[in-house]
Amino acid sequence: MITVGILFGGRSGEHEVSRCSAASVFTYLDRAKYNVIAIGIDYDGRWYPQNNPSVIEHKDFGRVLDFKKEGQWLVSNFYDNGKLGIVDISSGNKIYIDVVFPVVHGTFCEDGTLQGFLDLALVPYVGAGVSGSAIGMDKDVAKRLLKEAGLPVVPWKKVTSLLWKENRDLICDDIENEFGFPCFVKPANAGSSVGVSKVKSSGELGSAIDEAFLWDNKVLVERAINAREIEFAVLGNDSPIVSIAGEIRPRHEFYSYEAKYIDSNGAELVIPARLDDVKLKEMQNSVLKAYLALECCGMARVDLFLDRDSGDFYINEINTIPGFTSISMYPKLWEHSGIKYGELLDRLIELAVERWNRRLGIKIIHEN
Repeated sequence: MITVGILFGGRSGEHEVSRCSAASVFTYLDRAKYNVIAIGIDYDGRWYPQNNPSVIEHKDFGRVLDFKKEGQWLVSNFYDNGKLGIVDISSGNKIYIDVVFPVVHGTFCEDGTLQGFLDLALVPYVGAGVSGSAIGMDKDVAKRLLKEAGLPVVPWKKVTSLLWKENRDLICDDIENEFGFPCFVKPANAGSSVGVSKVKSSGELGSAIDEAFLWDNKVLVERAINAREIEFAVLGNDSPIVSIAGEIRPRHEFYSYEAKYIDSNGAELVIPARLDDVKLKEMQNSVLKAYLALECCGMARVDLFLDRDSGDFYINEINTIPGFTSISMYPKLWEHSGIKYGELLDRLIELAVERWNRRLGIKIIHEN
């Protein structure tokens, strides 16, 4: 029997969202195939094994995986007399894990940080590796690589915290002249629409950029497009497959954090999206090209904008650890494409083991 370790929580603004996804993964993993353990990561980066984990009701997020801080295991840190360090945990029970299933979102979780740690620990894990995770998380780098690959992206401008402090007024003027209003401001490295603002006038721009800088040291400003939001799910390593299309119809100004997770009526999910066959095939081909260009593996949800006026489409972003609740777009797209939730989890674990076995053949020691 395979032992699967679900990692959830994390030192991220999407900590609570992760608990929602983890509750579904924990529930749907087939106990006839898997021994399932759960490991919660708190806001300080400390890891806690969950004894007899259970799904509970959260006042804002619905069903979530319970998180109890009882004991410490595997990783811990300390702050003592102004110095940070790592606690040497050399005793205690050993817990064997065959595959880690990271159900974590955002910084320090989905950006290659966790993936690098698991690589160093020689533990197979579901989803993209270090490079694919880091690229997918950084919207600026992802856009540059997508553009280099010949894929369409929405025009954007990058702003760093240092440049913002030195040239605030000049940057605002440049953005107004280049994009006008409305435009979107977002942290380069964040997910779930955390820190994202729709800016309608010059008077709102500075405060929106300030808000985005609370979440990252690099911010993107994008031209607003009168667009439909189309999403696809991708599954696989070197030969990925793509799902049918889904559409997000926000009932808010845009598909904000509140619309995604707080307001139960924040958006309508339409599956399949209404697209003609030619446009659908064109978008699916571009999605697969984007997935491979950004070095993704295992899984990803790829979000696109379809311009209502011109009919052109743009790759918006790639999410390498998409939401995994039973009503999240990624599993729903596969369900409508013929792969049920439990089967999807099986396939993701198989892909993780496949990728790991292939990596074991890579030479790491130079022989003279």
